[in-house]
Amino acid sequence: MFDAAHIAGLIAGGVHPNPVPYADVVTFTTHKTLRGPRGGCILSRAEHAAAIDKAMFPGLQGGPLEHAIAAKAVAFREAADPSFKGYAQQIVKNSAALAEALAKEGFRLVSGGTDNHLCLVDLRGFDAELTGKEAQAVLDLAGITLNKNTIPDDPRSPFVTSGVRIGTPAVTTQGMTEPEMAQIASLIARALRGRTDDAAIAAVRSDVAALCAKFTPYD
Repeated sequence: MFDAAHIAGLIAGGVHPNPVPYADVVTFTTHKTLRGPRGGCILSRAEHAAAIDKAMFPGLQGGPLEHAIAAKAVAFREAADPSFKGYAQQIVKNSAALAEALAKEGFRLVSGGTDNHLCLVDLRGFDAELTGKEAQAVLDLAGITLNKNTIPDDPRSPFVTSGVRIGTPAVTTQGMTEPEMAQIASLIARALRGRTDDAAIAAVRSDVAALCAKFTPYD
């Protein structure tokens, strides 16, 4: 069984190996890198289909939501378009650029970088007292959305954490490329360095809005 929840869009875009020929079952979400509505899919070999169908319906699956089905159809159609490969490739380029820029700002990247759409950041090298929970809250105020995340051998609880997880699919969809990743890393660092200063957070929020205003959201 292969869980492709996070990377289904990267697989569809040809920048991650495809597990389908090798796995008996592949599960994935229709949101995240596939950038459709929230939902999930199960792919399986024919011999497992009846058992999976029986387990899912009627026991777990409810009535169909027609608007969600239509939105998934649009997402799948977009993923089948040649332009989707460019989107997937840019996600990976943006992640690499963001990881490099974050490292220059003093953050430690778990595994030394990234090969996909996510950067996992250990905050302790930037500020030993800063937790993932606090960083998430501060950056929310600054207009930057990410989430706290545990890191390997994290001494803090999963509800507090010593790390944050940053993804690039949304900003890539908006049209941002490598130069903007350097700006984003700088904005993150500024917000966290000035996290006790309301004026500093407000200034970062204003700069975030100015950056986003240069791009048509999800065009």
